[in-house]
Amino acid sequence: MTRSAGGQPLPIVRDLGAGALGLLASTALLWSWLGASPWVPLLAAVAYLVMAGLILAGVPRHWGGLGLANRITLWRGTLIALLAGTLADPGLLTQYAVPLAALALLALVLDGVDGAVARCTATQSDFGARFDMELDAVLILVLCLALLSLGKAGPWVLAIGAMRYAFVIAGIALSWLTAALPESRRRKAVCVWQVTALMIALLPAVGATATTWLAGSALLGLTWSFLVDIRWLYRHAAARPPEDYRAGSHS
Repeated sequence: MTRSAGGQPLPIVRDLGAGALGLLASTALLWSWLGASPWVPLLAAVAYLVMAGLILAGVPRHWGGLGLANRITLWRGTLIALLAGTLADPGLLTQYAVPLAALALLALVLDGVDGAVARCTATQSDFGARFDMELDAVLILVLCLALLSLGKAGPWVLAIGAMRYAFVIAGIALSWLTAALPESRRRKAVCVWQVTALMIALLPAVGATATTWLAGSALLGLTWSFLVDIRWLYRHAAARPPEDYRAGSHS
C-alpha cells in the first residue's frame, strides 16, 4: 500500500487535501466577494490544520482510507472550520448571519447523514464516533463564541461550549469519569437542541431576550445531561475493573 511521508495511506492524505482545497475556495469567496477580513481565511486554515493533524494522529494505521462516512464527517469539519474563521470578523457575522446560520444547519444535517451512512455500510468505528463527537463539541463552541462576539449573549454562554472540555479535564484527576458511556438518545437529543438553539439565536430577527431563553435552555439541558451521566459513571465506578476505563463520550 502506498503511504505518505508521514506513514498514512495516500487516500487519507488526498481526502484531507480535497477538504483543504474546498476550504481555500470558500474562504477566498468570503475574502474577495464579501470583503471579509484577511484574518478569516487564516483562522479557518488554522482550525482545519489542527483537525487534519488530529485525524492523522488518531486514524488507525491499518486503514486504507477514511471511508465514505468519515469523508462526510470531514466535509462537516470543513464547514465548521469555515464558521470558526468567521469569528475573526464580527462585521461579517452581523451582515451575513442568516447564510452563516444556514452553514451551521448544513453541518447539523451532515451530522445525521454520516452516522446513517456508517450504519448502512457497516463501517461504524470508535475513530468515527470520536471524530463525530469532537466536531459536535467544536461546532457548539464556535456558535457560543459567535453569540458572544455579536453581543447577543454574555460570557455565560461559553459554559455551553466549555462544559465538554471541562468534563475531559476533570477526567484527568477522576479516572472514573473516563469510562465509556452507554449509547443514549437523550444525549443525542440534547446535542441536537444545543446546535439548533444556538443557530436560531444567531438570526438577526432573534432579540436578546429570546437569545437568552434559547441559550439558557441549551445550557440547562446540557447541565442536566452531564449530571445524569456523571451520576451513572459514579454509581458504576466501584463495580468496574480498572482496565475497563477508557475515553468516555459526551457531546
